[in-house]
Amino acid sequence: MAYVDGFVLSVPRSKVQSYRQMSQKAGKVWREHGAVEYRECVGDDLKMKMGVPFPRLAKAKPGETVVFSWIVYKSRAHRDRVNAKVMKDPRLATMMAEPMPFDVKRMSMGGFKVIVDL
Repeated sequence: MAYVDGFVLSVPRSKVQSYRQMSQKAGKVWREHGAVEYRECVGDDLKMKMGVPFPRLAKAKPGETVVFSWIVYKSRAHRDRVNAKVMKDPRLATMMAEPMPFDVKRMSMGGFKVIVDL
């Protein structure tokens, strides 16, 4: 079964375009090193009445929206190999040296085993 790294973060609406540009560069690096899929999605319909709405979950402040992202790998071992290569890629190091268009301390992430794949 596939393995997924998932991310949820708050981005100021005024910085969504900067975040998108950064993500496109990062996604290219992940894909070149073997990630099967790379997705970055910006909140559109977040006023849900059921459960915990994403803005509250992500501790979004006024003027921020939520980004929901994931990277798909063949397996956890494949994820570990891909991420080891990505972390050594100088393009990523260059991006990390620049100011981030979001508060990294409020970013949530984790690795997930796929249990249903239709």
